[in-house]
Amino acid sequence: MTADLSQLVKAYDVRGVVPDQWDESLAELFGSAFVQVTGARAIVIGHDMRPSSPGLSRAFARGAAARGVDVTEIGLCSTDQLYYASGAFALPGAMFTASHNPAQYNGIKMCRAGAAPVGQDTGLADIRELVESWLTSGAPASDATPGTITRRDTLDDYAAHLRSLVDLTSIRPPVSHHRPSKESASRPSHLKVVVDAGNGMGGHTVPTVFAGLPLDLVPMYFELDGTFPNHEANPLEPANIVDLQKRVREEDADLGIAFDGDADRCFVVDEHGDPVSPSAITALVASRELAKHGGGTVIHNLITSWSVPEAVRENGGTPVRTRVGHSFIKAEMARTGAIFGGEHSAHYYFRDFWNADTGMLAALHVLAALGGQDGPLSQLVAAYDRYAGSGEINSTVDDQAARLAAVKTAYEGREGVSIDELDGLTVTAQDWWFNVRPSNTEPLLRLNAEARDEATMAKTRDEVLAIIRG
Repeated sequence: MTADLSQLVKAYDVRGVVPDQWDESLAELFGSAFVQVTGARAIVIGHDMRPSSPGLSRAFARGAAARGVDVTEIGLCSTDQLYYASGAFALPGAMFTASHNPAQYNGIKMCRAGAAPVGQDTGLADIRELVESWLTSGAPASDATPGTITRRDTLDDYAAHLRSLVDLTSIRPPVSHHRPSKESASRPSHLKVVVDAGNGMGGHTVPTVFAGLPLDLVPMYFELDGTFPNHEANPLEPANIVDLQKRVREEDADLGIAFDGDADRCFVVDEHGDPVSPSAITALVASRELAKHGGGTVIHNLITSWSVPEAVRENGGTPVRTRVGHSFIKAEMARTGAIFGGEHSAHYYFRDFWNADTGMLAALHVLAALGGQDGPLSQLVAAYDRYAGSGEINSTVDDQAARLAAVKTAYEGREGVSIDELDGLTVTAQDWWFNVRPSNTEPLLRLNAEARDEATMAKTRDEVLAIIRG
């Protein structure tokens, strides 16, 4: 195994191909390094459904226990279930998952007690350096009394905690989207929701979280299978929600929900099967959280729609704009005491959930919002979907800095245009804005554009793409 882990240790996690880039022996070293860097006396570990996850998780536990640390294994879980355990037990944690990446990949998401993230600037670089040194010269023996490794089931407690945060007792189907049956033409007693777990951890958590709620649940791909036989577990890609959209229309359902592989992100489609943008979900959930808390600060990254800060202000809140990335969102939430945060990538963060991201709690908010009024979901979210957006468009470039500079030069000095470089380059005018930012891992520039109407958005998008692609 190479002593250079630069391709394995990313900005926020460990991720690579098993066994080519890492294996159980390396996982054991990561376990030892994690507890040494964090100073942990006890930790909690969970894993997803990938074939390599149980073995990697056990190896990490051995490495930690060898340093005198007590380990609680919660077994199969979603990433936000691991965050729950880290928060509820006040323990550092490690989650073995590669989210939506193909089956041959696996990774580790690590956190300090209370689900505080471990990234490059908060311990991950030190963990990498320590493991690299041990690969070169060998790990020193520990004279500590080995810690214990015990099992604990947290699924019921996790579900109960989430349900304690959202009132779901009065949800009911919308009047305007009732489904007359052969037996009765009256309004149904349950919301009908199609859930696509993508053979990921949503298939493990949804049945327990949704149990007993007034829902008619139509499950899709709930079988845990880390080879992802039906589609990639990344609902951000349109091809991966085609089955969900079709099923929602076939079932005449009120909505559809899709989860990614480790079930920490949720994506929503309306009663027509049309996608609801994560920005609209951010604005919707922010409005509900502001009502619940009587105001407060809401964090949003700079790629979210203009609709988000507008909705926050309209509901008595204070919007705070940040860079893209969960470490920035969580840092700002801690600094400002924000009640909620949202990203264009469908990560949703809650103060009531240790500032961690949980797609399941966002999904419960959507169900409660829909079931608490009489209109269909398309009508409910229209209030938060006010502008025309391009979505994220990737362009492969030879020189990221040069192409970014070319875009900046093209717009500098234009009347009524402002430029900021909080994250890449954001250019804003009265009727439109766009952001171009480089990928940290690939030779790509990512463009997001938005405008007050579709024609203006298309014109802006095409103009910027012409500069980027030269």
